[in-house]
Amino acid sequence: MVATALDLPAGSPGGSVELFLDLYTGNRPGIPAQAFMLATEDSDARPRAGLKLLRVRGKCLEGPAFGRYVTELREALRRAIDPSEIDVLHLQHLAFGATPALIRALPTPPRIALVHGTDLLFAESHRDQNRVLRETARSADAIVVPTGAMADRLLKLAPSTDRRKIAHIPWGVPDHLLSSPPPRRARPPASHLRLLYAGRLTAEKGAEALIKSLAPTRGIELSIAAPRDEVQAMTPLLRRAGIQAHYLGWLHRPQLWKIFADHDLLVMPSTTLEAMGLVALEAQACGLPVLYQPVPGLNEVLSTSAAPTDFTRPGAVARELQRMRGSIGRLPALREAGLANARRYPLSSTQRALHALGHQVLR
Repeated sequence: MVATALDLPAGSPGGSVELFLDLYTGNRPGIPAQAFMLATEDSDARPRAGLKLLRVRGKCLEGPAFGRYVTELREALRRAIDPSEIDVLHLQHLAFGATPALIRALPTPPRIALVHGTDLLFAESHRDQNRVLRETARSADAIVVPTGAMADRLLKLAPSTDRRKIAHIPWGVPDHLLSSPPPRRARPPASHLRLLYAGRLTAEKGAEALIKSLAPTRGIELSIAAPRDEVQAMTPLLRRAGIQAHYLGWLHRPQLWKIFADHDLLVMPSTTLEAMGLVALEAQACGLPVLYQPVPGLNEVLSTSAAPTDFTRPGAVARELQRMRGSIGRLPALREAGLANARRYPLSSTQRALHALGHQVLR
């Protein structure tokens, strides 16, 4: 039995949250666990099966307030968990509040820490998060990275980390999506390309670079699936660029998988890194080709199965999109390559590898 906690509000967007829910919650979780997230004012009275909510406020990143937040999380976890039932801790992120809180609440079980990417980014810019990351890397019995790029980034932040503790376990796409993706709709030939952006609109996701790169491009339609408040914040930039984007809402995953069928390309202009890029793999599983910025992590997972470009150079993006419009075989070839690539990453493989690692640290 695993104890694990993600100190994000239930319902938060992002691939890390979806992976967490896939692995540890539901009526038949892949990994038996006591799994926790944060409650919010509007949290459902009955959250997802297998997920427990902690009513702890004050989430922050630095200073005395961070210490108080960790203490409150620790006490909430102590009240919620019977230590005799727990065999292993799965520490989601090497930083943030839930990791030190879970360690302090349950100091005895072995610890597997999972790198998600945002923990590395925040450890680079926040002193207290850097401290937590180094302490976690030192005390963990094993550290899971989804890509080699995340191991490289971790070792730059915490160079004294024992490399022998690092295990490469890729994230996975739900097996049922790989075996039975939503059908793609037949579409008559058109002179324009339907582009889809799906995900958060934070700085590291490259939304501004995307908008600037598409501003001079003709023959495209852009749809956005993202949190409403983030889209509203980006609206002035869209207007200045003369782009009329179609807002789809912040979609549940099955809805997003169906929406993939209505588009020609998923665009991923990430500026810094992607731990794994689950949305890209899920798009590929649904037959949607990907146009991406080859940042660490993403270039490792997608490589030649998708189309790399430089979203910081609008001319490069325009030329790549023009090539795709002008070549009858380009998109079908990317679709086939993407399907083959997504099938390399079934969620069941992730579950089996984490199970095996759990048995290893218990020896």
